[in-house]
Amino acid sequence: MSTNNKKDLPAHIAMIMDGNGRWASERGFKRTAGHEEGAKVVREITRYCNTLGIKYLTLYAFSTENWTRPKLEIEFLMKLLEKYLKNELYIYLENNVRFKAIGDLSKFSKSLQEIIFKTQEETKNATGLTQILALNYGSQDEILRAIKKLNEKNLEVTKENFESCLDTAGIPDVDLLIRTSGEVRLSNYLLWQNAYAEMFFTSTYWPEFTSNELDDIISDYQNRERRFGGV
Repeated sequence: MSTNNKKDLPAHIAMIMDGNGRWASERGFKRTAGHEEGAKVVREITRYCNTLGIKYLTLYAFSTENWTRPKLEIEFLMKLLEKYLKNELYIYLENNVRFKAIGDLSKFSKSLQEIIFKTQEETKNATGLTQILALNYGSQDEILRAIKKLNEKNLEVTKENFESCLDTAGIPDVDLLIRTSGEVRLSNYLLWQNAYAEMFFTSTYWPEFTSNELDDIISDYQNRERRFGGV
């Protein structure tokens, strides 16, 4: 790593992996080729964050709004996710990485749900990085579901109780948010958890994102003064 101040590393990095389709289209490929290439980068960045000592890496893999995409692309993405998790299990175990999914998983096929739950169960004792995939995730949907849980449990509305009902219960808030492809917006992603995140937007398409660029972003993050609303 190019930075030498490891004690100031972000504990939780969240990424919006944007630009797969545009990367493919600009090269004359089908959009699906961009998603396949993007899946390789997920593996590389996850491994790298683990070696750095990052504790949590949350990746926006499929949003609640992505269902509006063409049917064939959605079917491809579901198959790609299933294939990714099947192939990745031994890599998680080999690298002491824990896997967790957030979002409304009930909308997925039974077979995909089973693979998600199996991967979570088999990696639950890993003590290195926790890789969190946001799947059929939208922050507004998560907040509404959390409110329903609060009501069902008859809990007082407090910050602590509310956070215990979020998909990310037990996970610290985001320290560093990165979005690729040049878009500058949050797109309904971890709105509560990003309250005091340092945000970085890069024009690099996700399939071209590298550990070297991540190093540069982390170095910039380490030079920022985080005041959390104070002076």
